[in-house]
Amino acid sequence: MQLVAQRAHLSALADAGRLRTLAPRHGVDLSSNDYLALSTAPRLVAAAQAALARGIALGSGGSRLLRGNDAEHEALEAEAAAFFGAEALSFGSGYAANTALLSSVPQSGDLIVYDALVHASMHDGMRLGRATCVAAAHGDAQAADDAIAAWRAGGGTGTPWIAIESLYSMDGDLTDVAAYLAVADRHDAMLVVDEAHATGVWGAGGRGVAEAWHGRANLVTLNTFGKALGCEGAVLCGPALIRDFLVARARPFIFSTAPSPLSAAVARESLRSVADEPERRAQLHALVAAARRHLAPLGARVESQIVPLVIGDDRETMRVASAVQNAGFDVRGIRPPTVPAGTARLRIALTLHVTEAEIAALADVLREVLP
Repeated sequence: MQLVAQRAHLSALADAGRLRTLAPRHGVDLSSNDYLALSTAPRLVAAAQAALARGIALGSGGSRLLRGNDAEHEALEAEAAAFFGAEALSFGSGYAANTALLSSVPQSGDLIVYDALVHASMHDGMRLGRATCVAAAHGDAQAADDAIAAWRAGGGTGTPWIAIESLYSMDGDLTDVAAYLAVADRHDAMLVVDEAHATGVWGAGGRGVAEAWHGRANLVTLNTFGKALGCEGAVLCGPALIRDFLVARARPFIFSTAPSPLSAAVARESLRSVADEPERRAQLHALVAAARRHLAPLGARVESQIVPLVIGDDRETMRVASAVQNAGFDVRGIRPPTVPAGTARLRIALTLHVTEAEIAALADVLREVLP
């Protein structure tokens, strides 16, 4: 029989309560990353319609280095550079951007010290790259400092890189970026900050947690359009030299069909919307405060719009998730390997698609179904 190992693997996942399957959207949105509800905003819909009316193409027709380099890509990168204060290069997704950066720019002889909880895209980029990679304890800038110092003491002579997220997608905690920048400065290191879940929501004007340091020569940020900005794609922002190197050497950029010009046109409007409509961020932060009142007493960690409620056991987590979904709330259970073993959880995402009354109703359901 063919694919025996694959069948056995799926069976083992099912037995452990870790089999992933697709599920339709259902109930109140407490699981998406559409934090500012821009994905359905009339302003972005109108931008898409206007772009189509002026003849913007649906597809790019090739890689950026061939004929796929559309004027809309360059316009988006110019606006993103102005918004985020550094040179910008666009990608079809944050996953592609992280993989491109970490697989190509750090060189053999360099060191990447990464937070233990960084996104899978960073891990995959590091696996494809040539630098030595070392994990540091989550949220511990001193651990990153110690790792670089130990590497130097052992004869390391290349460039150190530090890879972190500014807002962790499964824990919802915000990072002290200043502490990591201080480590980078001490060691003449580069700092990579994945702002995927912070872009649009945190920082001055929604520019991210690292906004105060944009434009620094040792800082690269990833900013996505597919979460709070309501559309799709991402930009890497940093020194011009890194942008040029990515264009010349990053395989995920060189060998991928360029993103849709239409998507680039909509992403430009999403940046303008974030700049022009601060009330959306204010409304979201008010929901975070409401969640702190209603969900923190149940054991949830409420530091940002991502609210984890750790249950621990995989099967029990999925039982609770199912009960919450049956009550009309789209909350998903998260299990290993997405999170460490023993920390299976409900991931509650706050968006402008929900109200405080719905958060309170969710809390009532959780009181009934939590173990």
